[in-house]
Amino acid sequence: MSLSTIFSFLGALGLFLWSILLATDNFLIFVSFSSFVMVVCGTMAATFVSYEARYVWLSLKLIWRIFKRASIGRNILKSEVGRVIRWAYLVQKSGLPALETEGRKAVRGDLFLRFGIEMVVSGYSGDEVREILHNSIETSYGRNTVQVHILRTMGAIAPAFGMIGTLVGLVIMLSTLQADPGKLGIGLAIALITTLYGILLARLIFLPVASKVQQREQIVRFRNYLVAEGLALLADRKSPRYIQDKMNSYLDPAIHFNIDTMKR
Repeated sequence: MSLSTIFSFLGALGLFLWSILLATDNFLIFVSFSSFVMVVCGTMAATFVSYEARYVWLSLKLIWRIFKRASIGRNILKSEVGRVIRWAYLVQKSGLPALETEGRKAVRGDLFLRFGIEMVVSGYSGDEVREILHNSIETSYGRNTVQVHILRTMGAIAPAFGMIGTLVGLVIMLSTLQADPGKLGIGLAIALITTLYGILLARLIFLPVASKVQQREQIVRFRNYLVAEGLALLADRKSPRYIQDKMNSYLDPAIHFNIDTMKR
């Protein structure tokens, strides 16, 4: 689990509720089922009109996935360099068939890495491996960030439906104003709740989730570029030290891999 994400979300929600309790004893005035239905259902309806249903459902599932720990971190990037260097020594010693056997064990579940190793073993040149893998990286990134655009659209739609709900409430309130002017303040407060709900959904859920998902996809894309470069150098039979220096050039100097400390 991503503890920072969980604590940040709960902290933001808790501070909002705490500020309400400090401001008023009647916190139930902030609860309106009709306003919630108008904002949530309106946002969902507009989103399903705008995008294919399958992608909308995938986007909604991402809201829960951000609370899981990110799959790639700084240490993993460093370990990727070490893994490719070990393969380089293996190829030097036993040739490409050994890489096929070793790679099959190491890349279980990693379809991108398996695809790259298959090309290296098949005899593709470094430039060919690099070109094909780069194309795979960009197309995968494009597919995986469709949900980001949908979530950002939802983040723009939710406040709009909040305003629509407020206008509906004002119309209802003004239509009954002559009968009971004393309820003007209460009616106005209820009318504004829909705007509050819309902004909360957008700024606490939809837009933050979109930003986190895009950041994680950017990290995955960066990792794949790093691996693609290493595999291209393997295909060209570059030396392990050259591969180290070239792959390290992608990384923060603080996490550079040192070939002299590895066990072979």
